[in-house]
Amino acid sequence: MNMRSIHYQLRASLRRAARRVRGLNEQVGTWSPPAGVPVRGRVLLSYIIDGVRARDKAALPHSHTHFWETRAMATIFRDEGYVVDVIHWTRRGALPRLDYDIYVDVRRNFVRYARQLPDTCLKIAHMDTAHHRVHNGHQRQRLQALQARRGITLAPVKLIEENEAAEQADLVTVLGNEFTMESYAGAGTPVRRIPLSNAFLYPFPEDRDMAQARHRYLWLGSEGFVHKGLDLVLEAFAGMPDHELTVCGPLESEPAFLKAFATELYQRPNIHVQGWIDVGQPAFQELTRQHLGFIYPSCSEGGGGCVLTAMHAGLIPVVTRAASVDVDASCGRLLPTATVAAIQETVHALSAMPVPDLLELARTAWARARQHHTRDQFIQSYRKFVRSLPETLAAKRTTKGAHS
Repeated sequence: MNMRSIHYQLRASLRRAARRVRGLNEQVGTWSPPAGVPVRGRVLLSYIIDGVRARDKAALPHSHTHFWETRAMATIFRDEGYVVDVIHWTRRGALPRLDYDIYVDVRRNFVRYARQLPDTCLKIAHMDTAHHRVHNGHQRQRLQALQARRGITLAPVKLIEENEAAEQADLVTVLGNEFTMESYAGAGTPVRRIPLSNAFLYPFPEDRDMAQARHRYLWLGSEGFVHKGLDLVLEAFAGMPDHELTVCGPLESEPAFLKAFATELYQRPNIHVQGWIDVGQPAFQELTRQHLGFIYPSCSEGGGGCVLTAMHAGLIPVVTRAASVDVDASCGRLLPTATVAAIQETVHALSAMPVPDLLELARTAWARARQHHTRDQFIQSYRKFVRSLPETLAAKRTTKGAHS
């Protein structure tokens, strides 16, 4: 393990220790309806407590959408007349109380807490990933394929704990598209889609020199590099010396991957390692203006947030269906298979297109992200969902009453 990896792991351990010392994961944040709004019930929201502990929206981290989305969900429930108790999804302690009308939670504690709540409580599984069987199964397949292809054996990263949240819920909400929704089909629970938000609305890069950028691609992601197809991308571009790849991500978080792909990462003149980059800083927009496309052959996502960030920046997405973002030939390319050969063939064909056609693809990707994946769109979609819940709750209470 190199020094950068050691420092990364140390910082991560210190952050976790600081949370334990502060007791943050066991805290409860309570929001009441505004003055003059009649109270219609009580909601337990188990997601990211940091989202409601921040001083205001501007203080929320933008490293992940769940910080802001937790705050937005709590705000919507509050404005619709609910008293909202917010807890962290990894909470170990008991529930703050038991008289909830609506319970919203992600995977880990769902079944444990749901069993403590009244039968009349409407239980909603808010799933920000694909179903664990799909997520974990697809990652293991990628790891096995890497071992067969290169003789490299790596451990799984960020597997999802097995759970029955979707199976035990009354409703499931997902942030991804049909891929993610289909992963929950076997649960037998109605699934509603809430389009994933995005923190930034970048201007379209009108000044990009497309002729210069046409052979340059970007990979951006967090941990789980094999899961997110970085191994395939590195191998593909190592065999395409006429194309350039820039890699943005915390590579030091996975020292075994870093060691296995050191040649591709650091000894190929056409592959550049940027490291982690703050997408809220001007440097990110400057970087994206130098590139044509964003390549992300993930094996399972709950909404593909980094793909949407790239589209917002005017990059053409080259993704798998499992990236769970609506991409078609008008705005990008869906890889037919997650293979090195498919990546190379798709990239070569895309780069060879006339500049006007590339500009049209990029602008359509940018416009689609702005139309469907913004914070305003998330608020509209989730508010519409919340406003539909009284009818669903009344139907459940009627059914329970009839069976009692």
